[in-house]
Amino acid sequence: MTDFAIIAARPGGPEVLEWAERPAGRPGPGEVRLRQTAVGLNFIDCYFRSGLYPWPGEELIPGGEAAGVIEELGEGVTGFAPGDRVAYTTPNGACRTARVLPADRVVRLPEGVSDEVAASIMLKGLTAHYLIHSSFRVEAGHHVLVHAAAGGVGQLLGQWLKAKGAVTIGTAGGPEKTELAKQNGYEHVIDYSAADFAEAVREITGGRGCDVVYDSVGRTTWCGSLKSLRPRGSFVCFGQSSGPLDEFRFSDLASGSFTANRPSLFHYVATRQELEERAADLFAMVAEGRLVPHIGQSFALKDAAEAHRALEGRRTTGATILRP
Repeated sequence: MTDFAIIAARPGGPEVLEWAERPAGRPGPGEVRLRQTAVGLNFIDCYFRSGLYPWPGEELIPGGEAAGVIEELGEGVTGFAPGDRVAYTTPNGACRTARVLPADRVVRLPEGVSDEVAASIMLKGLTAHYLIHSSFRVEAGHHVLVHAAAGGVGQLLGQWLKAKGAVTIGTAGGPEKTELAKQNGYEHVIDYSAADFAEAVREITGGRGCDVVYDSVGRTTWCGSLKSLRPRGSFVCFGQSSGPLDEFRFSDLASGSFTANRPSLFHYVATRQELEERAADLFAMVAEGRLVPHIGQSFALKDAAEAHRALEGRRTTGATILRP
């Protein structure tokens, strides 16, 4: 069977993405070869494609999460067998029909998690996990603000935060997305296109402010995010869908003795043990029905450029799946 991939020969807009033959090859020692069944789409794919993030080589194959079936094991691989359903997350390289990966980067899927769901939550779900357990440990009663609450990570955060007993506040744009956020665990939802979200947060919290803000939007929200915090609150910026924080200064944190960090998932799943532990927590939440991923739309993998346009144009809700 011929292997194909989505490639980009130069940074740019969605138009640089092409469908091309790219043999995956056979697995070497410690590796496995997968026949992929579903690929997830995320904003980080757009960051890499545009050149905002450095490329791993002269040619880019985007894609940060996928699921598939093991076709072949490399020498020395134990704990897996051909036919096993597995999933993984990496910074890029997932937009292919087949892939060879280190065996210690894939995790086996339990019966209660489909390939499509796994491909939609490996990056987004593990991101939600480290954000609320490691970047800032959310506890019952904490007031938490999440931007892009109707997005893939935002929906998972809303459900998980509700399960932890937090007071959940989300922002979204327009009535359709605000309603979707409400359906995914948010007690309060602010339509940022119709209201000043920082003022609304102050009203909701009785003037106190939030314990933590999870901001994946960046340029257009960071200032209001700081205004939404209580003194000594935490600003967690884990994305920049509206652009980088060009005007942010370290001294801006002094107005409330705030703490800020800019985390990345792959530092939180760097070891096999941490990857397995976080994935086990995530899969258990899904299997128990406490976390219900929402796949809002899907595209054929060869139509990845169209999917990128929809994502960047804010025409998607929840997760987007690319079908190899």
